[in-house]
This record gives sequence, structure tokens and C-alpha cells, in this order.
Amino acid sequence: MKKAVVTGGAGFIGAHIARALIDVGYETHVVDDLSDGKRDRVPEGATLHVLDVRNTSGIKEIFEGAAAVFHEAALPRVPFSIDHPQEAHDVNVNGTLSVLLAAKEAGVSRVIYAASSSAYGEQATLPLSEDMPALPVNPYGLHKYIGECYARMFSELYGLETVSLRYFNVYGSGMDPEGAYALAIPKLLQLRAKGVPLTITGDGTQTRDFTHIRDVIRANLLAMESPRVGKGEVINIGSGRNVSMNYLAELIGGERVYIPARVEAHDTLADITRAKELLDWEPEVTLEDGIMGIRGEYGV
Repeated sequence: MKKAVVTGGAGFIGAHIARALIDVGYETHVVDDLSDGKRDRVPEGATLHVLDVRNTSGIKEIFEGAAAVFHEAALPRVPFSIDHPQEAHDVNVNGTLSVLLAAKEAGVSRVIYAASSSAYGEQATLPLSEDMPALPVNPYGLHKYIGECYARMFSELYGLETVSLRYFNVYGSGMDPEGAYALAIPKLLQLRAKGVPLTITGDGTQTRDFTHIRDVIRANLLAMESPRVGKGEVINIGSGRNVSMNYLAELIGGERVYIPARVEAHDTLADITRAKELLDWEPEVTLEDGIMGIRGEYGV
């Protein structure tokens, strides 16, 4: 049985990856300090190690014998990185360096890194392609871009196979609607369930490329196995379609209230040509079907 490790495997995306690995027959280990993740998210059959990814020697022992490490651990969310830039940097940048060092020393075959479309920042044209220069406009985008650079460097300098998947606004079953930094979709669904107005930042004309978790997990498994990647490639994982926050609110339904905009790109839209070419991947779940599939989970 092959072994795989998921850092941040008690989080939303990481837990889904861990479940998928178990389903395809991997001995699956989860590394999570449970600062943001939840113990009950870790799927049955996975071994949980409660550990900070900055503990390089500790995670190296867990990585020994692993065919793949999925690095999902982070202090996520753009607003959090603006409010707590030093804390976010320490986990997101130093944590990623620690994972890469441990993977190199443990002889891991490949590291799949959770990158972010926030690295693009504000671009003059859409769609966003991987050849565009990174222009992050907030600390989180910068942290994620630095992680990509480190991943590519470890491939070039040390021969560690890496691939960075730039996620575009991932959503799906299991999202946490609570807290000041909750993702937009679960928070809006929770507000709708409570019968209170949906809170929209800015004027709602900003657009996002929402990508269903099932599509994201498929991309990760393909990135683990594809012979065409492993040299530090950066690959967009998005739906290839963007919608406004006002349209998202219409899908969910209910009245709206608007609050001041925050520092982030106004529009995102993924060019997924590279994902099709290198991973034979393209999205399958539409936003409308995806929202319909999770409404009941939030009581809507």
C-alpha cells in the first residue's frame, strides 16, 4: 500500500483530499495542529498527527516512505492576513519551507502544493494565465506566491518533484460558516437560513471563479500521478467561468446589505488551458448545481 500525507488534513480541502486518498487505497496520514482544522473532519481510516508543520524534524518522520505529500496547511483567508500579517507569514511561508525541507530529507516522491489565485492580484486582462506576472495585493497572495517559488526552487536545486495548483475560490460540502474569516458561500448560506440579509462586500460587481471541491480533489489526484508534471509547474484549478457576488446572492436568495470593500482583486477568471494539457483535467460541476447540492447542508 502506497503512503500519502496531507498537511492541513483536518481542514476543508485537506480532509476531502485525505478521504479521496483512502478511497483509492493509500495509507493516509494527516498532519494538522488543529488551530483552524477540526478533529472530526479527519476521515475514518486516516492517521492524525497533531503537529505544527513548522516542526521540520517531526514532520520528516511522518513523511518517511511517502509517495506524495499534499501541502494544504495554511492560515487562510485574505482578511486574516491583512489583520495578522506576521502570524500569517510565519505559518504560510516558513511552514511551506519546512514541508519542502522535510520532504526532501525524507525522500518523498512528489509534493503537491496548494497555491492560490490571489497571487495574481489585480491584472489588466482576463482570463488569468500562469504566464502572467504575480502581482499580489495582500499578504496572503504574497505568501502563497512565495510558496510556489520555493516549490519550483526545490525541484531545480534538489530534484524534489513539486507541482503548485492555484485554487480559485473552492467551495462545497463541509465548509465552515462560522467566524470572522469564513468563506463567502457558507456564510451567505447561513445568513439565508437565518432569514437575515446577505452581507456583500463592496457593490457586489466583483467577480470570482468558484470551483467545486470535487473538481479540486480530482485535480490533486491527477497532479500526484501525472508524468507530465513535477518540475515546479504552476497550474490554475478553476471553473473557467466567473460570476459576480450579486449573481451568487441571487442564486442563494434573500435580501442583501452592502459593506465597504476590502483589499483584494476585483475580478478573477481562470485560464485552464494548462490544466487540460498537463493533467487532462477540466471542471465538471457548475456553480448552479454545486450550490443546489449543498443548500440543505446549511438549512436553506
